[in-house]
Amino acid sequence: MTELNPTAAALLGFLADGELSGYELAKAADEIIGDFWHVTRSQVYRELAALSERGLVAPAGTGPRAKQLYRITEPGREAFAGWVARQPQIEQIRYPLLLTMAFGSSLGADRLLEFAEAHRGAHEERLARYRSLRDDSGLDGYQRATVAFGVRYEEAVLAWMAELPAILAECR
Repeated sequence: MTELNPTAAALLGFLADGELSGYELAKAADEIIGDFWHVTRSQVYRELAALSERGLVAPAGTGPRAKQLYRITEPGREAFAGWVARQPQIEQIRYPLLLTMAFGSSLGADRLLEFAEAHRGAHEERLARYRSLRDDSGLDGYQRATVAFGVRYEEAVLAWMAELPAILAECR
């Protein structure tokens, strides 16, 4: 059996907890992993079709409003167990603002500060959402550990943004 890609593995991981529709999978992915592993709704349906073709998920009837539910199969559980047990790759930060910052000499400190300010609100919203999720008793310890990283990450980004005016002052 060919290896799972991380998006397919994530869907299997969500299905390991119970039957879900494609819409519910997309929503779970957005809420739990969306800020660090982006999954579009079209990817969810594409992956579900591929996973179904490989026998790793199967239709499980219909749910509310006639939505197709999916369940993980035993081969799907085995594939997920194999994927989740292997050492993950080291992350690579892909942060567009930071990439632009690296070439800031072509733009200027004032413009970079405008960009950072435009991003601040999104990071404040993410931090608030993570803090809300952190207090959600419906999460297991592993999910709370993931959310705790989100809290720390957003706190670090916001602290960096607060330091930027002083850092970039020497570039003026």
